[in-house]
Amino acid sequence: RTQAPAFHYELGKRLAPLRDEGVLIVGSGNVVHNLRAVRWEPGSAAYDWAESFNASVRECLTGRNHGPLVEYESFGRAAQLSVPTPDHYLPLLYVSALQQQGEALTLPVDGIENGAIGMLCAAVGLDLPA
Repeated sequence: RTQAPAFHYELGKRLAPLRDEGVLIVGSGNVVHNLRAVRWEPGSAAYDWAESFNASVRECLTGRNHGPLVEYESFGRAAQLSVPTPDHYLPLLYVSALQQQGEALTLPVDGIENGAIGMLCAAVGLDLPA
């Protein structure tokens, strides 16, 4: 059984001292990840629910508002469809938990492919172009 999202966020916070030792911590996944809804036609438009959830997550990340990211189910149907299983979403909680006070968070990759696969990528502690 998968631990609650809050468990993963708090564990991410506990990993923060590793950054002081030069350890790079990487979270890999897709914020929106619904393979059952994938549109295989080239150039397929994103579903409204996928765009909505991706935008909400982006707004929370850039606004340093991590609470709704932990309680992502509160985004309703968009969250249910975007995160049918949490395995691809949970790495985002580790990255957001590692953001230090006053530290910038960059989004080096964004966008939705095949209607239902979000490519949003968040990074902290790296000198990446915005």
